[in-house]
Amino acid sequence: MNAIKESIKSGRTVVGTTVTPDIDVSILAGAGYDFLLFDTQHSAWEIKQLRPSIQAMHGKPAAPLVRVAANQAYQICFALDAGARGIVVPMVNTGEEAQAAVRACRYFPLGNRSNAGVRGEWGEFQNYRDYMDAVNNELVIVPMIETNQSLENLDAIASVSGVDVLLVGPSDLSIELGVPLDYQCDLYQRALDKIVAAAAKRGIAAGMYFIPPGMDPNFFVQKGFKFFTMPWGPWATAGIQNGLSGIKR
Repeated sequence: MNAIKESIKSGRTVVGTTVTPDIDVSILAGAGYDFLLFDTQHSAWEIKQLRPSIQAMHGKPAAPLVRVAANQAYQICFALDAGARGIVVPMVNTGEEAQAAVRACRYFPLGNRSNAGVRGEWGEFQNYRDYMDAVNNELVIVPMIETNQSLENLDAIASVSGVDVLLVGPSDLSIELGVPLDYQCDLYQRALDKIVAAAAKRGIAAGMYFIPPGMDPNFFVQKGFKFFTMPWGPWATAGIQNGLSGIKR
C-alpha cells in the first residue's frame, strides 16, 4: 500500500525530489521518483495549502512526503490529513522527541493522532480499524539528524519503533560541528559514518536531505546512505534541451 515503505525495508536506494505546490507535481510524480517532498519548514508554503497538490499525485508511483516546520503534533496531523504518506520531522534530538513524533503520526493504540475519517491514498478497507492499522504500519516516519545532541542520542532515536530513516540535515549538521558547509572534511564525514552505523544497527535506512553541490550521489550510496533527494530542475532542462536538439530549427 506504500511502495516507498517497501523500498526502504528492502534496502533499495530511494530517491526523491523536493517540490512546491506552484508546479505540476503530477508530471514529476510519474517521472520515476520514489517520493516528492513538500517542505513547509524552509518555504513560504503552509501545510494546508498542500492538499490539491497531494491529491494530484493520486495513482502516481511517487509517494507524497511532507517536512513539517517543527516536531509538533498539530502540524503532523495537518500533513497527514492532507494525504501525506510520509512525515519528515526536523531537529529531532532525543529518543523522547522521536517517540513524540511517532505517536503523533499513529492512531490509537500506537499513538495519539486525532481521527478525522479516512485520509490519504491507502486502498480500500472493510472497516475503519483496518484503515487505521494500515496507516500505522505503512506510514514512513523520518526524524532529521542535525545537531550535536542528536549525534549523541543516535541509538536512542534509531531504536524507536516506527522510525524508518535517520535523515541528515547537511547544512545544520555541518554548522553544529563547527565546519559550516564543509561537507568533505574528515570531521563531517566521520559524523556521517556514525549515522550510517546507527541506522544499520537498528535495521533502518540512513538518508541525506540533499546531496551537496559538486558531490557524486554514489559517494553517499557507497558510504551506506539509501535515501536522498535530487534537484529536478537541471534534469528537466537537460531533457528539454535534448528534445529540442532533434528538431531542425
